[in-house]
Amino acid sequence: MKLSKRLETVASFVTEGSNIADIGTDHGYIPIYLVEEGRCPHAIAMDVRKGPLERAKAHIAEAGLEERIEVRLSDGLKALKAEEADCIVIAGMGGELVMRIMEDGRHMWGTVRQWVLSPQSDLDKVRRFLEEEEFSIVQETMIKEDGKYYTVMSVSREAKPSQSGYTEAEYRYGKLLIDEKNQVLCEFLQKEQCQLKSILEELKKQSSEGVQNRMMEITRELAWNKEAQDEMR
Repeated sequence: MKLSKRLETVASFVTEGSNIADIGTDHGYIPIYLVEEGRCPHAIAMDVRKGPLERAKAHIAEAGLEERIEVRLSDGLKALKAEEADCIVIAGMGGELVMRIMEDGRHMWGTVRQWVLSPQSDLDKVRRFLEEEEFSIVQETMIKEDGKYYTVMSVSREAKPSQSGYTEAEYRYGKLLIDEKNQVLCEFLQKEQCQLKSILEELKKQSSEGVQNRMMEITRELAWNKEAQDEMR
């Protein structure tokens, strides 16, 4: 099976030999790919909606993998039992939902060795949540596909915490990405900086209390952006 660049990156983070549960599986592409490639012996494709599950079920049948990929209706991790999977994949949804799914799935925290996450928003909140709950970000990357930027991370509670007390820039953009001078992040930061400066110039033409507050927010965001770019030089 041929995956998009984003899904292929998510799949590449899964430790070989893992039994995975793919949360919000949609078409079931990641479980099919990992089992077909021999990376995972068994997978559970899970979704809260019946429609996507039916599509996943059809694709799994087309691939002849019904014996190795189970399809399960579930709100997040609620229908998953401890030790049924040692790797959880949560990709393609907002950061608030990722955190809610992990929070509701506390019964899995003691047996899951790896979490592969790809939040599409609120990355700073996700990183704070992980730190507070004693998860470590072991690996992280940023890719660009069809003009959009995606972050993928491998997270574990077994790994030694990398550090605590990130700077605001590190929460927002990722300490590992900054440290390794990730080139896609470099591009993202430059693009974001231009957008923020443009917004600030437009706001300067207006005058109201709300505008002043917004200008202060943009100025802070520009400072965090600059801090990350400076660290990467």
